[in-house]
Amino acid sequence: MKPRITVLTLGVDDLERSLAFYRDGLGFPTEGIIGTEFEHGAVAFFDLQAGVKLAIWKREDMSHEAKVPLSSSSSTEMTIGHNVGSKEEVDAVMLQAERAGAVITDPAHDAFWGGYSGHFLDPDGHLWEVVWNPAWDLAE
Repeated sequence: MKPRITVLTLGVDDLERSLAFYRDGLGFPTEGIIGTEFEHGAVAFFDLQAGVKLAIWKREDMSHEAKVPLSSSSSTEMTIGHNVGSKEEVDAVMLQAERAGAVITDPAHDAFWGGYSGHFLDPDGHLWEVVWNPAWDLAE
């Protein structure tokens, strides 16, 4: 297996609500919800960098497809990191997420390791970290 991720799929409870959050609130490009003609098939994809996609799919449909029991979700299972080029960009993204309906769990602040970060929850409780790391050069 090559060390590569091409799609990160988030299980969501309300596909329309999550579509509005990511498309309208955060400005992620998408064709919208596709696959509604298939049972358990409705999904939305968002284009990220370098061919990577973010997908949202109803949790019960993901459970059905993967043949795993539907269980309660937890925001502490993983974080989705969004690195930016400055402290000001962290503040701007955090404000955009809050205006889109995110719950700010950890307002942006100087981090103990020398960077600057904050955390928010999307409408389904997925935990995002918006971070500026002075040791990382971000080429757009």
